[in-house]
Amino acid sequence: MQYRFCPQCGAPLEVLPLSGRERHACVQSECGFVHWNNPLPVLAAVVEYEGKLLLARNAAWPHKMFALVTGFLERDETPEFGVARELKEETNLDTEAVSLIGVYEFMRKNELIIAYHVKAYGNIALSEELAEYKLVAPEDMRIWSAGTGFAVADWLQSRGYPVRFFDRQTGEDIPDPRRPSDFSVLRASLQYPV
Repeated sequence: MQYRFCPQCGAPLEVLPLSGRERHACVQSECGFVHWNNPLPVLAAVVEYEGKLLLARNAAWPHKMFALVTGFLERDETPEFGVARELKEETNLDTEAVSLIGVYEFMRKNELIIAYHVKAYGNIALSEELAEYKLVAPEDMRIWSAGTGFAVADWLQSRGYPVRFFDRQTGEDIPDPRRPSDFSVLRASLQYPV
């Protein structure tokens, strides 16, 4: 969300250099509001159920688009509890074990994904938010090249399964696009000398 006016005092916001970036800030001396626009923490579950991985389709998505069960971290809950809660709310599955896979950027939606491997059991009953699900053998997974797809790739690789990415537009396999190793671009993105 981009603010034009201060949500605290109503004054117009100005773009100012703060903490190495340009930020929308209130210049009223008695206010001092800064819109940091930091990413939201989102929980993602690589769900292992009956030896397969569970993928779900959101009711608003196209028919062939499936992904991990995800949701926002709630106030006053740990990420581990939050991912178990989301899984229960969305699929009715219970959590047997939770282990951290990693943390992933999803800049397009200004989110930070905290991904877990979740061993689950029970009977699947989807919430109204989800239209359908499918179970995929780990060795048959083809992975989307963004956000939660990187978590799936890391989990598969850690277990010795093949890692195969595909292009969502063409359906063709693509080279592994994970994590850059060149951090020199960081210097160029900051607005002050490093």
